[in-house]
Amino acid sequence: MNSPTPDALLGPADVRELAGALGVRPTKQRGQNFVIDANTVRRIVRTAGVRDDDVVVEVGPGLGSLTLALLEAADRVVAVEIDDVLAGALPATIAARMPTRADRFALVHSDAMHVDELPGPAPTALVANLPYNVAVPVLLHMLDTFPTIERTLVMVQAEVADRLAADPGSKVYGVPSVKANWYADVKRAGSIGRNVFWPAPNVDSGLVSLVRRAEPIKTTASKREVFAVVDAAFAQRRKTLRAALAGWAGSAAAAEVALVAAGVSPQARGESLTVEEFARIAENKAENKAENKAENKESAQP
Repeated sequence: MNSPTPDALLGPADVRELAGALGVRPTKQRGQNFVIDANTVRRIVRTAGVRDDDVVVEVGPGLGSLTLALLEAADRVVAVEIDDVLAGALPATIAARMPTRADRFALVHSDAMHVDELPGPAPTALVANLPYNVAVPVLLHMLDTFPTIERTLVMVQAEVADRLAADPGSKVYGVPSVKANWYADVKRAGSIGRNVFWPAPNVDSGLVSLVRRAEPIKTTASKREVFAVVDAAFAQRRKTLRAALAGWAGSAAAAEVALVAAGVSPQARGESLTVEEFARIAENKAENKAENKAENKESAQP
């Protein structure tokens, strides 16, 4: 691997100069806060455990601060950028600041939520400073769409980081926690101060590490069926599962049957359940439906 020049990474003056030349003003609508500290992006790459054989996908590269640091360490980087101006400028920034690695970089100009394929070899890692307003849906979409992604490190709003990494029983445990855990083992991996961004956000940021499960959760229910239970349970999180899942199951009584069959107390609440328990509930609704259908068919026969 060719070594990059010492000043290849972007500093505060570089970021502002690039933004000024492009006429770019960070927008709240897209959650844009550009990292201006080279030590921070190198720390992110180090914490992500990026290897020299990794194919890293980055979402929301912006002006390229993290992209350049990833190119220092990875075999290949594919960046997904929705902004027209930023997407148009990034290849030139890479070529100018890291010419020996430019052939290892690819850009996808698209909304990450609509990306279902990437150029080149399959990605092995996802490393990104995710826009705060779409962080969770983008993360879940990428994990679902690209099963070859083994390791993920995302920088998100601290509150979102806490939710993603929360354990059952925590006050912030909820839909993001369960759905992320469907794909991976999730943990907090550090905090990031506000002063490393331009403009400085009004919230702190956190790093979240996700290591894909070696074996998928064993269940006969589909992901869609399991996630439907999760969504229903937390839509009314103060209610017991018997009440919260009534609409999902068809009635409170039907919800209780599925819960008891799954070994879950009907008086429990969603915040106390693991993703495996949600999967068992989904399985038992499907089984009850099959049994009821068979019984109805038998009773209808002369």
